[in-house]
Amino acid sequence: MSAERFEKKETIDLRKKYIGPSCKIFFSHDPIKIVRAKGQYMYDEKGQRYLDCINNVAHGKHTCTGIYTQSTLKESSQNSNSIFLFSQMELLNTNSRFLHDNLVLYAQRLQATLPDKLAVCYFVNSGSEANDLALRLARQYTGHRDIITLENAYHGHVSSLIDISPYKFHQLSDTEQNQFVHVASSPDVYRGKHRADHSDPATAYADEVKDIINKAYKKGGKIAAFIAESLQSCGGQVIPPVGYFQQVAQHVREAGGVFIADEVQVGFGRVGSHFWAFQLQGEDFVPDIVTMGKPIGNGHPMSCVVTTKEVAEAFMSSGMEYFNTFGGNPVSCAIGLAVLDVIEKEDLQGNALRVGQYLTSLLEKQKEKHLLIGDIRGRGLFVGVELVRDRLKLTPATAEAQEVIYRLKEQHILLSADGPHRNVLKFKPPMCFTTEDAELVVEKIDVILTVFMILLSPVFILTLFLYNFYVKLLTDENGHSGVLHSKGSRQGSPQQTKQSKRLRT
Repeated sequence: MSAERFEKKETIDLRKKYIGPSCKIFFSHDPIKIVRAKGQYMYDEKGQRYLDCINNVAHGKHTCTGIYTQSTLKESSQNSNSIFLFSQMELLNTNSRFLHDNLVLYAQRLQATLPDKLAVCYFVNSGSEANDLALRLARQYTGHRDIITLENAYHGHVSSLIDISPYKFHQLSDTEQNQFVHVASSPDVYRGKHRADHSDPATAYADEVKDIINKAYKKGGKIAAFIAESLQSCGGQVIPPVGYFQQVAQHVREAGGVFIADEVQVGFGRVGSHFWAFQLQGEDFVPDIVTMGKPIGNGHPMSCVVTTKEVAEAFMSSGMEYFNTFGGNPVSCAIGLAVLDVIEKEDLQGNALRVGQYLTSLLEKQKEKHLLIGDIRGRGLFVGVELVRDRLKLTPATAEAQEVIYRLKEQHILLSADGPHRNVLKFKPPMCFTTEDAELVVEKIDVILTVFMILLSPVFILTLFLYNFYVKLLTDENGHSGVLHSKGSRQGSPQQTKQSKRLRT
């Protein structure tokens, strides 16, 4: 059954009329109207299928069988949690002030995926709520105010998180940085201050955090927390060097602060080798607070903060009760249990490892072929491809990255570009992504970059110049001006004009 009620043009008009103009849309010049999805595919109003390489909200898969599809559940009794979801919706949905088994069952299952130290859960409804609560926990536990965040970080849309999200607040030209917020360099070993050729980039970046702590202390500041995405997403798919988090945690804890790991984008098995991305740093690193969002409900609005008993007890000692109307409700917890079941039953974490490694290997081969590809980095199904015009100067190939995105869209493949220069192609697809999907998207990228290589080659540019010069001579002799085109047209086709404009942006 189609979810379309209006023609596409009417949907666009109504959106412009009723939805805030700051709420942006993909491919704004020709947006896609999605009416249904399944697995790793999305379908528009005409039934055209698109391969989804970017939608980590549908963590396991779109319309995940075993979580939402009631008709399927009636045919199988194997997934008791999913069956219980629908009976739960019919029976009761209330808040966490009443006893209910779903809340404690889910908390128990979720904690079992984490180190023992992280033992207390607070359920909320979005990644932003989770990170906002994490700041409150940290400040109450430490009695301090200052927060250290990373360059290009994004932690959410509420006011407290815009303050600690350089990815956002650097866009506000008339807004000063909050005096309690300190920004450390992104631990980027490709483009950052300390690169892969550094003898110890982890220590170099961690020492910068230590310097920030000392400078803040001299000005009367005290560090409540250091917060970081375990792998930076909006910042350009940045993978911190191993050992960085351990050293930062030591510096921060010595200053009386705590370490917050933001797993909203990268948790729940996406990195393949581990369930949580912070575990990539090693078994000797455990954060004090972990926040979760997007993938936790496979599209259902829910999230969680997990912390230590010490932090939770300090929060309790404030005398203020913490209550969240929808956080931890029976239906959300049933969905959370079902998501964990599907990840385990369908080995989605293992699939992320296998397919992610294969995707990375295919991309590495393209790097050998195309000079525009400066770096391939990632873990599991969280991969970035940084495009540069010069591998020595690392000049960002921003226009080229945007052109790749648009040309892939024309090939019915959805990918995005991000990072401070918007030149990093981001792969974070549903975790049912296959090796065939990887082959398809890399093949299309190869074709696009090959065209770029031809168009940007000195021989082609010289040939084009000589051709235009020759045509100009002919037209001048005949008393005409302008470059001739087939059938007497004096202008390129609309499609050519549109593509050339995109490439120049």
